[in-house]
Amino acid sequence: MNLSQFYRRAISYGISLDPRKDKNAIKGYPDSAILHGTLDTRVQKIMVGIDIEAGELLLAEQIRRRQGLDLVIAHHPEGRAVALLAEVMQLQVDILTSIGIKNSVAQRMLDERKREVQRRLLPANHTRAIDVARILDLPFMCIHTPADNHVFRYIETLLKKENPVIVQDILKILLAIPEYQGAQRNGAGPTVILGNPRRRVGKVLVDMTGGTGGSREVFDKLYATGIRTLVCMHLGEEHFKKAKDAHLNVVIAGHISSDTLGLNLLIDKIEQDSDESFQVVDCSGFTRIKRY
Repeated sequence: MNLSQFYRRAISYGISLDPRKDKNAIKGYPDSAILHGTLDTRVQKIMVGIDIEAGELLLAEQIRRRQGLDLVIAHHPEGRAVALLAEVMQLQVDILTSIGIKNSVAQRMLDERKREVQRRLLPANHTRAIDVARILDLPFMCIHTPADNHVFRYIETLLKKENPVIVQDILKILLAIPEYQGAQRNGAGPTVILGNPRRRVGKVLVDMTGGTGGSREVFDKLYATGIRTLVCMHLGEEHFKKAKDAHLNVVIAGHISSDTLGLNLLIDKIEQDSDESFQVVDCSGFTRIKRY
């Protein structure tokens, strides 16, 4: 498999699990990109990490010299991919409308949040890591929303199947997953940050995709639609306060562990459908776990 084929497969599988109903309207994901490299580069040995910056790329170059390495994959976007992160957030509207929030209301809230994210990203030095990859001539890509879509669907499907009754049950379900077990061993396992673990779960919303956190004003509207429990990767402090005011239960599954799960599911899919097996070097919070 070459670099172009790997990228196209990642995007295609991400679209197949996208929360939006109209898959034909999804052209791609601006937060996922080939950041450096020749498209026909043969990909067999890859280094995968949640965050890849200058230090990880210098490490990758040492590995390439000593043992060989074809490609470095980051989960979190870099360069143009992070500059355009707000564009990916549009899929959040479809998630909110699917649970009963009016499209116009969801769009208004998201538009304000997108502008906030854009303002935050504008001053960043986006190309630092890409410049290192360019100087080293090291193939480099990022895969963000396609992996997040995989963990979103996986957790959503699992919770529907297991049908937890109380909030504590969600922790037990998550802790049966190897990625969350690993996070637990490192002191960052799934945690109830709002609500009593003995409270009833009620209607659950899994929030694992959509670029970054959505509007802070959404939580009371979620409650009005019947949502009682959120299962998230992470929740900012201002979002936490609003969720608390809305009397929601919130379970933080874990950020890096959820990202790892999404990447593992995606790499599994690429390997299975192409009948190839990649040699993977784990780094930057990622641990390769196969499910086949």
